[in-house]
Amino acid sequence: MTRLLARLLGRLPIGWLQLTHHKGRFATALAGVAFANVLVFVQLGMMGALTGSTLQPYGLFDADILISASDSNSLSEGGNVARVHMLQALSLPQVQSGTPVYISKVDWRIAENRIANLQLVGLPMEAIEFIAPALRPQLLHLSVADSALIDRKTRGGNEEFFNTLSPETPAIFEMNNQEVRLVGTLEMGAGFSADGNLIMSDQSVFRLSPSRSSSAPDHILLKVQEGASIEATVNVLQQILPNDTLKVRSFSQAGADEQSYQTSERPVGIIFGFGTLVGIMVGIVIVYQVLSTDVADHLKEYATFKAMGFNSAFFLSLIFEEAMILAIFGFFPGMFAASGIYALIGMKSGLPVGLTLSRAAMVFFGTLIACAISGAVATRRLAHADPADLF
Repeated sequence: MTRLLARLLGRLPIGWLQLTHHKGRFATALAGVAFANVLVFVQLGMMGALTGSTLQPYGLFDADILISASDSNSLSEGGNVARVHMLQALSLPQVQSGTPVYISKVDWRIAENRIANLQLVGLPMEAIEFIAPALRPQLLHLSVADSALIDRKTRGGNEEFFNTLSPETPAIFEMNNQEVRLVGTLEMGAGFSADGNLIMSDQSVFRLSPSRSSSAPDHILLKVQEGASIEATVNVLQQILPNDTLKVRSFSQAGADEQSYQTSERPVGIIFGFGTLVGIMVGIVIVYQVLSTDVADHLKEYATFKAMGFNSAFFLSLIFEEAMILAIFGFFPGMFAASGIYALIGMKSGLPVGLTLSRAAMVFFGTLIACAISGAVATRRLAHADPADLF
């Protein structure tokens, strides 16, 4: 390694030699940097799981525009929308079709001591064009009363049980004092607000929840005519529909708005954001302590170099060399440890947690920057030192 660094730097790797001279201290420093990386990776991973699980329900639908109540910040929150507004929207020539959507929560007893909270989604059977193309064949099985598709990624679910489900071999359960036939599965995944998802026809939802009214869906989905502008149609709808009680957005914008809401306004997203900041601060403090101690231990040697005429840029390069070594050698153990933690969290919680290349690159360059900042701060003592006062 010494020879390799000498070739890369074009000089003797003094920083590397100083760090490795005290192997115990070097190992401790690397462990500290790796620990800080693990903190950041885990917090970013959970933030990614939050944003990923937020968008999962949107993947169920194939729509252009979403009409929601004005207090709606997510698909599962907010008031109801009068169905008459769908008829108003359909009066526009640029709107091709529309459908109401009914969303609520139900409990499913997976085992004697285990209950899963499911997000229930109901759609009219004739609204098959509003379902993602990959899921349309399964939706046809919901024409039988009280039939449902269960999320095979439901938290706490059993893979063998899900594999047995079919229209010919349904599983019958009781929900809200009503029998429900599970006739198939779909793959969406658990989130922070629900353990999984359950899809039924709107008529089955009304039988499961008698208090619900077909005239008051949770959202209205619209599709525009081929060639029509989605944004222009949204603007027209915002003018003809009451904007004090309704929120009209493109379907993609609704997903982006919910992501922003979950990460910046909900407590979970704010906590993960602060956790990431704490991890960064821990890394900066650890590296600063290591480099500051190194400067203090070799202050006389540095003063000798300073008396010989070496300028501040030389000393800064030495400290930056040490900072980059700590960043690089501490990053990879932290990344491997974080990937193991991701796998464990995903297995236990069902959340979409995984190590992505973009996240690894972001943490790596963030580690380099944090260590560089620590190095710059650590050299302040040396910059103001007078060689004559050090002997």
